[in-house]
Amino acid sequence: MQNIFAKWKVNFRFLVLVGIFCVSAGIRTEAQVATDTLPIFSYDEPKEYEIGGITVTGANFSDDNAIIGVSGLKVGDKIRIPGGEIPRAMKSLWKLRLFTDVQILEEKTIGDVIFLELIVQERPRLSRHSYRGIKKSYHEDLNETLEQFLLKGGIVTENVKVNASEAIQDFFIGKGFLDAEVSVSEQVDSSRINSVALVFDVDRGERVKIHDIIFQGNENVKDKKLRKQMDNTKRKRRFLASSKFIEDEYEEDQDAIIQFYNTIGFRDAQIVSDSFWRNEDGRVMLQMNIDEGNQYYFRNITWKGNSIYPTETLESVLGIEKGEIYNQELLETRLRFSQDGRDVSTLYMDNGYLFFQVDPTEVAIVGDSIDLEMRIFEGPQATIDKVVIMGNDRTHEHVIRRELRTRPGDKFSRSDIIRSQREIVNLGYFNPEALDINTPVNPQRGTVDIEYTVEEKPSDQLELSAGWGGNRRVIGTLGVAFNNFSLRNIFNKEAWRPLPQGDGQRVSLRAQTNGDFYQSYNMSFTEPWLGGKKPTSFTLAGFYNRFAFGTRGTSSRQSFNIIQGSVSLGTRLRWPDDNFVYSTAINIQTLSLDNWISGLFRTDDGGVVSEGYYNNFSLSQTIARTTINDPIFPKEGSKFSLSLQATLPYSLLFFQDRDYSELSSAERFRWLEYHKWRFDAEWYTPLVGKLVLKAQSKIGILGTYNKKVGTSPFERFQLGGDGINNQQFGFAGVDIISLRGYDVEDLEANLDPNGGSGNIATPVFSKHTLELRYPLSLNPSSTIFVTAFAQAGNAWRTVRDFNPFDLKRSAGLGLRVFLPMFGTLGFDYGLGFDKEVTADKKRGTFNIVLGFEPE
Repeated sequence: MQNIFAKWKVNFRFLVLVGIFCVSAGIRTEAQVATDTLPIFSYDEPKEYEIGGITVTGANFSDDNAIIGVSGLKVGDKIRIPGGEIPRAMKSLWKLRLFTDVQILEEKTIGDVIFLELIVQERPRLSRHSYRGIKKSYHEDLNETLEQFLLKGGIVTENVKVNASEAIQDFFIGKGFLDAEVSVSEQVDSSRINSVALVFDVDRGERVKIHDIIFQGNENVKDKKLRKQMDNTKRKRRFLASSKFIEDEYEEDQDAIIQFYNTIGFRDAQIVSDSFWRNEDGRVMLQMNIDEGNQYYFRNITWKGNSIYPTETLESVLGIEKGEIYNQELLETRLRFSQDGRDVSTLYMDNGYLFFQVDPTEVAIVGDSIDLEMRIFEGPQATIDKVVIMGNDRTHEHVIRRELRTRPGDKFSRSDIIRSQREIVNLGYFNPEALDINTPVNPQRGTVDIEYTVEEKPSDQLELSAGWGGNRRVIGTLGVAFNNFSLRNIFNKEAWRPLPQGDGQRVSLRAQTNGDFYQSYNMSFTEPWLGGKKPTSFTLAGFYNRFAFGTRGTSSRQSFNIIQGSVSLGTRLRWPDDNFVYSTAINIQTLSLDNWISGLFRTDDGGVVSEGYYNNFSLSQTIARTTINDPIFPKEGSKFSLSLQATLPYSLLFFQDRDYSELSSAERFRWLEYHKWRFDAEWYTPLVGKLVLKAQSKIGILGTYNKKVGTSPFERFQLGGDGINNQQFGFAGVDIISLRGYDVEDLEANLDPNGGSGNIATPVFSKHTLELRYPLSLNPSSTIFVTAFAQAGNAWRTVRDFNPFDLKRSAGLGLRVFLPMFGTLGFDYGLGFDKEVTADKKRGTFNIVLGFEPE
């Protein structure tokens, strides 16, 4: 019995040996197996061999030497067969997860020298991937999502496919498609060796809406108020209203609810639990259980550690009185970096105390009242060591540096940094979204460096257009504006790339014509820093306009010519603050009319000014204040401007004895006399996110010195239309003001008092605007924003008729696109509520904006 068991044991060993070497580690090639008998090695008598050579078969993408190295087998090594070296080599290769099959076979043996063959079958490689069942608009976003999982030419494993599918599913769940399903299939790519394409079949399902949001435990705040705090998670209550459940945004909205509670004194409020489920319609039901806690109030606020400023000053800046509701957000705002600069940190940092710290500590809670102790560390004053400017590859450094309020050796001031940032943006040469300011500190020396990093953007403009002017035929325009010109390098050939740039000067050239009827040429040059040391601007400008009707040499010929030159100087004031700018301009203009019967220019009694030569020599004074942070799309700030343009009172100084009632218009207004007042104001206020409110008012009045002479027929205003006034395109002698929703003839004051068909200009106008602006793109190469506006304005024929409450109302929508090379493009559609509507006259008007924003 023992002998039988022993024989059976030996046979079992042989069977195991044969199984191991035949299935997983055969030491002979398949060809040899087909022709030779596989040797059977006894486990009782293992034999030692020396590896004489190793070859690799089946590796198309992997390096043969690397595979051999990973296996641990080397030529010259001694191995035992049967033994542990072969199984260990196979395990090492399997761990790479590069192969679907691994075999180690005997190629041949010569005595005690064995030659091995490593046969591997590589996993397929990824050649491409695609999607089925979704729109192409999702493909780009999905490709970015799968970048971390899919690599072209990379190995395709089950883990890769599962991770990629789950990432796609999470992508759609994140967009509110909670039932999204994804499957993946492999397709052999015959164009490449051992390559496959992955095809993701996506069924995103329907976007899951939120049916209701339920609150429990909120005794002091109504459900409606809490839902209002949730900017992203909304109930489906209105048609086209957004309603989707996204978990990350839901968590943000929960934080917003707690922050709101903190602002009304409930400092211990918390959401103790929440749940969500699907109702019978498949919509999501949300429920939050809130523990409001107690409402707290400020009681005693004390200060500790302040030596620079007295307690009374700090209490005044903090502005929190005993008994007010405890508001953690308000407390932090008044202590650190408020938007309006009213905070304790700004008070110190504007005086150089960069290392200032304040720690509000609750020292007592008595009932519903909290006592705070403001523990202050003032630290030493920090001075500015270096001011570094980086990224300006076109604009010369001195152009930027002269706008800065931070200079080496000055005390550190947060307000000066903010002001410097605003001035850099207002240059118009840099991308405001990319402007970066760093303040590396050296505590040992008590100094700080200011580093400004800018990104240049195109600022020059090209205008090349043609438009149909009706019976005036095609009007062609060619204009260029170089907004960062360098006059001093104009003779430097190396600086022409394509023009000399970088000194911040502005050169504008423009020509417009449609042949014989209309010709216009103008130019201007502005140096913003005359002399280079003070912000004194110098502008030299001139234009020539010529209009003509009819055949030359006939009585029907009409013509109107204007020539003007002007010189202006402007400077920045220091009082009341350095946001004020004062400028003075001398204007010399001549106007000549020959049989010009358009009717635009009228006297007070309705007479038409159609003949004569007129001199318009005036002095303009303007004082303005601006805190606007971005000239293209302002987000905050304001701009006020009051200007007076006046001539000498010639009739009172030199012609007192004249009887003006007997003089013609050409003689009476040979020397134009007037005083012209303009007041413009605009405010920009951020509301929610990127939404900005713009408020604007414009008023213009043309006055006279001598009632006997009357109001000048020139320098008046024409309100209405698109601000370009296509019927009087290019005309000078009047200020053209847009009024969206109304054409020029919709305003009674613009109509000919004698019943003619032409429109006239008026000496008084008023216009007021409220506008909501939302940016679609703030890219400096194409700034795009939409607007919704409400506007009211009117014009009057005399100053006595002026009534600020008699306004024509309108509202509408608009779009603006700012392209650096072409200026502002866009359109407005306005509805006029106070105009007469007929079969030929619609309530709405459509205006196109080309090149510039109309007044």
